[in-house]
Amino acid sequence: MSYNYTLKYRTFDELLNDVQVDFQNLSLQNMIDPQQLIKIAKKVNYDLGLRINKTKERLLEVEKNRVKLPDDFYTLNFALICDEVSVTQGMPQGTWIEERPLITPYKTTATTIDVCAAPIVNCQSCNTAPCGCSTSATTTCGCNQPTCNRCFTTPLPNSADSYCFKPRIELNCKGEAFELVQVVNPGITRTYRRMLPIRILSNPQSIECDCPNLYWNTAASAWIRDGYLYTTFDCATIYINYQGMLDDEFGNLLVPNHDMLNEYYEYSIKQRILENLLMNDDPTAQVKLQVVEARLRVARNAALSIVNTPNWSEMKQVWEMNRRAQYSKYYDMFKSYSWPNPNRANSGGLSTNINSR
Repeated sequence: MSYNYTLKYRTFDELLNDVQVDFQNLSLQNMIDPQQLIKIAKKVNYDLGLRINKTKERLLEVEKNRVKLPDDFYTLNFALICDEVSVTQGMPQGTWIEERPLITPYKTTATTIDVCAAPIVNCQSCNTAPCGCSTSATTTCGCNQPTCNRCFTTPLPNSADSYCFKPRIELNCKGEAFELVQVVNPGITRTYRRMLPIRILSNPQSIECDCPNLYWNTAASAWIRDGYLYTTFDCATIYINYQGMLDDEFGNLLVPNHDMLNEYYEYSIKQRILENLLMNDDPTAQVKLQVVEARLRVARNAALSIVNTPNWSEMKQVWEMNRRAQYSKYYDMFKSYSWPNPNRANSGGLSTNINSR
């Protein structure tokens, strides 16, 4: 397969917004439910195959024969062991200034807490009448504290907390107290000069069928199970190239943002919207559904044609494989014979020179 590094993506919400523009009346009537349509976008992603997934790469540090794979890992393209590392640390230069919130120093309290001393820390004890409190809302505590009823309502001075909670960390009156921190960038660079092969045991759910690690015969081997990469060696640095899942860092579903693929997604969602209206006995949905389904077939064929068309590097690889196959078929049979000597005369006294032909 061809690794994808340049395809752009958009979220499912952005795709749904484009569909809602074409169905303005249904959108104003809140008749479009995103929860019923997100599975259609997932189906189209699966229909287009792994070529639309984003190709990612990562360095993993193996410790105690295993390492956790990235959270967005889907299928493995290839993996290599990094060896002969050199670390370059540049001289510190320049500064990096960032702002951080000012954290108030931690304040300790006494070992013995007086529930009647202001501010009251554990006001829930007011219901048990500490220091002479009674259950009456008009009777005050014996230590000259607010009434038991006010223990849960009166706020502390200059604070949003009530008496029933511990005081929070207080900043200035606007909550904008900051400190200035200066961080010097050390500039550390790691360079790996040798990449060693590693054999990956077959796992059809997590490994691409064209992964070269399935066919390498090496002493170092590994396998994927339950989101972890297990190895036969104790520790190492492994470079992996993999196809990531179609979601962003916030868990939102992603779809390709390509002019030749967008219509396939949009018409698929429109087809499901009109189908739901038809199931709800909408008489106008039948004609619209026929028009959308006709255009959906055209959009799907165009999208599959774009996705499955090999690029130049894939065509070159196919040509080289065919070249090697033809060479093995027509030329390897003569390897057991020696080439004729141009300086040796034949039985008729004539000299055979293949270079002159």
